[in-house]
Amino acid sequence: MEDWRHGGFGLYIHWPFCEAKCPYCDFNSYVSATVDNDIWEKALLSELDRHGKLTQDRLLNSIFFGGGTPSLMPPKMVKRLIERARSHWAFANDVEITLEANPSSVEASRFADFRAAGVNRISMGIQALNDPDLKRLGRLHSVAEARSALAVAKTYFERVSFDLIYARQDQTLAAWQNELTEAIELSAGHLSLYQLTIEPGTAFGFRAQAGKLGGLPTEDLSADMFDATNEICAKAGLHAYEVSNYSNKSLESIHNIIYWRGGDYVGIGPGAHGRITLAGKRQATRTALAPKAWLERVAVQNNGTSHQDVLTSQDHANELIMMGLRLSDGISRKRVENIANAPMQIPDHLLELRLLDLSGDQLRATEAGRPLLNQLVQALMY
Repeated sequence: MEDWRHGGFGLYIHWPFCEAKCPYCDFNSYVSATVDNDIWEKALLSELDRHGKLTQDRLLNSIFFGGGTPSLMPPKMVKRLIERARSHWAFANDVEITLEANPSSVEASRFADFRAAGVNRISMGIQALNDPDLKRLGRLHSVAEARSALAVAKTYFERVSFDLIYARQDQTLAAWQNELTEAIELSAGHLSLYQLTIEPGTAFGFRAQAGKLGGLPTEDLSADMFDATNEICAKAGLHAYEVSNYSNKSLESIHNIIYWRGGDYVGIGPGAHGRITLAGKRQATRTALAPKAWLERVAVQNNGTSHQDVLTSQDHANELIMMGLRLSDGISRKRVENIANAPMQIPDHLLELRLLDLSGDQLRATEAGRPLLNQLVQALMY
């Protein structure tokens, strides 16, 4: 059995356009006054066809429309892309088809059409449940719009998730505890909860570099917020199946688990990454970042992939360690060793300090180890 089958097979479609660029965002997204949807649909379908020929006879577990803001896509385009994917791959009985959305009233009004197009899961970028912080984060919606959009989404989709950012400027522990409690009451059984990170090249990054981004939490406060997040979610029955994702057991994100369990996934659209196993070799793919450059490449070369590199066994094993340890279930030691063709070295002191737990073949980060995940990964890599 090829290793990728441990994780499954998914399709990621990147829509790079947004109404506005959020100051914390380092995703490959652009603000454009006009978008020629016909040209984009043709290019995306062309890339679907090319990848479909490369990966025939596979069972597709998930499709994820990410961005950018893919809820700005015409629902008819989404439908055609889903139908084209079905023409190339058999869909799993429980296939998950996710579309990221912003909670504006305009986008929420299209949820019925997206459901009719074949989308069965919505992931909504709410980010905060108070209006002043939404403005600070550059979001265009209000809390009232977010609540309304969630209500509409729940009408059409059984699977609804939303994101929140915490450890924000001037946010107290008590304020986050109250906000998270409110979020759980609003949720449909899945939350993605991320600490604010200041990324280089973003508006927040430039402000921080200039000393103009005040009120950021101390490391101790951020750690207390992380602990509170796990405690509150656990009491509400949302288990931390991944470092930043909390869910009822039946509502875990199938698509993201493909990433974390080292499955294969096709990535199409500007800036999309992929992992595809061909002829027994796992390959890392990526595409041109700029929308215009990606479109031109598809039109001229009939190939939107700008880089396709075969991973070494060491790189493959390290990726599995880095991604798999994010899951509460952890990783199979034997699987990592089979990929690397070498024994896995697990430092004794990490087990003695109970930062890692090795139960039989399964290695996982403990509750105490999860805040130190980057250090643990570094200690384990080949």
